[in-house]
Amino acid sequence: MTYFELKRGARWLLVLVLLLLGLGREAAQAQTVIGLDSAEARSLRRHPRLRQSDREVEEQRALKRGSFSPANPDLLFSAPTGELWAPGVVQTIDFPNVYRRQRQVAEAGISLAERNREVSRATVLRDTRLAYLSLQFAEAQVRQLTYQDSLYQALRVATERLFAAGEITSLQRISTEAEARLVSVQLQQATADLRAAQHRLGLLLGQPTAAFTTSTDLRRSGPELVQTGGALLSGLPTEDSTALVRSPTLAAATQNVALSQSGISLVRARRTPALTVGYQNQAFENSALKYRFQFGVSVPVWFWTYRSQLQAATARSEAAGYQLQAQRLELSILYEQALADTRKFSASLGYYEQTGVPQSGAIISQSQRLFRAGEISYLVLIQSLNQAFTIQNTYLTTIRDYRQALIELNYLRGE
Repeated sequence: MTYFELKRGARWLLVLVLLLLGLGREAAQAQTVIGLDSAEARSLRRHPRLRQSDREVEEQRALKRGSFSPANPDLLFSAPTGELWAPGVVQTIDFPNVYRRQRQVAEAGISLAERNREVSRATVLRDTRLAYLSLQFAEAQVRQLTYQDSLYQALRVATERLFAAGEITSLQRISTEAEARLVSVQLQQATADLRAAQHRLGLLLGQPTAAFTTSTDLRRSGPELVQTGGALLSGLPTEDSTALVRSPTLAAATQNVALSQSGISLVRARRTPALTVGYQNQAFENSALKYRFQFGVSVPVWFWTYRSQLQAATARSEAAGYQLQAQRLELSILYEQALADTRKFSASLGYYEQTGVPQSGAIISQSQRLFRAGEISYLVLIQSLNQAFTIQNTYLTTIRDYRQALIELNYLRGE
């Protein structure tokens, strides 16, 4: 084979590689395709946090059934005549207002447990959506880097022939080899991230060993995301206090204030006297009616005890109020940050959809055409491909970041 035949063969080998890009496939493996709706439904059924919340609601409902809780009766033995011991019973009963307040506290406790369950549900949904998004992103990265790795590995092989033919320099050969190794390492990292994302989603769904795969390609969701994200941003209220009105976290903090305030009312109700009823032997041996009822009043004379309880309940109520203010402030800060991120990534995604991605496709196709025609050098081809792949990788990252911001924004809004 002559020198010119070797050069021509090496160039056409490289052209053939460029024409067959993207045809390589990963080895098939048993995987379970799952949609986002199915993942959310499974996590809501199996997540232990929701089961814990259900048990806490049951606990508060059981406490409500015992809100009418009079003191235990006192069984007494007395000898009114000094000759014979006789049994008797004394029961102390609070005024009805006390039991009514206890019932109100129990109802407030049930409401708080239910609000906390809504917080748990929202948190589980957010974690599931983020885990699903991470798996989508990892899958898209693996596909992208597999495409790049196939190209650069083939370019590395073709480079050896081009170098042997004297068509490229040693620097170009080394640069291609370095690029190929870098992409190969990035593919290994992305594959490890994919396995971790599968395991993380599997843990949330109660199947940690299952090899889940998403039903939607993250890259193809970009155009739809531009529309849905834009519609959401245009419909958001201008004030964060209005946007957070349905926040489950804020609702739970508000209910905690109501619970603490009902505790103050209960302490005040317990400061009132209680009624004492007894049935005892109060007669002599030959008396016609030995057992008689007795009535009395339990007087709350230990005032310092009730005063300290009231101070504690008041302090607890004030602490709950400050907690609500702190929660509202924290949620407002998080909401403003999520809103700013959503707007930022919305603008970035709009650029990539309208300009960046079409330009990257044009760069790849035109650089191949010009290289085949001999109008650009091998080094310009590599630089053009790197630029196009950088745009496409950044496009994937923008979609992921945009979706993360939307998930956080909807979580804060109680959606």
